[in-house]
Amino acid sequence: MIELIKAYKNYDPAAKSYLEIALLYPGPRALFFHRIAHVLYQMKLYFFARAVSELARFLTGIEIHPGAKIGRRLVIDHGMGLVIGETTVVGDDCILFHGVTLGGRKFTPVKRHPTVGNKVLIGAGAKVLGPVTLGDGCRIAANALVFKDVPAGTVVRPIESN
Repeated sequence: MIELIKAYKNYDPAAKSYLEIALLYPGPRALFFHRIAHVLYQMKLYFFARAVSELARFLTGIEIHPGAKIGRRLVIDHGMGLVIGETTVVGDDCILFHGVTLGGRKFTPVKRHPTVGNKVLIGAGAKVLGPVTLGDGCRIAANALVFKDVPAGTVVRPIESN
């Protein structure tokens, strides 16, 4: 958790102290609860895993399914309304903004959520749906809709209407 809190401090110029981040930022709290829920999920204690996950959602506004695999130093900026589905895999050093959905498009019990590479930034309100892969270093713009694989280093912009 210290590594995570340092990542937030490096990322957020508004953060005044490590204590502030640890106690008052919803992202680290959600990730702390997710670590507990994920261990319970791996032990096949699904009810208890989901209970911890629901408590975290109530306290933070961030919903991370206990089955999701989250890498190191994930920064969740603001976070309200963020959803990470069961079979999602998120790499290291990623940044997710509020309203992001890493969701599924099917209800079959297979890999149905995104795989996010390392150092990926996903802007506020973006929706990444289905078993797609976002390559390392991608930048997904706010309110973009992604349902196809994105190569490493690519910038995805939302569709503009005229």
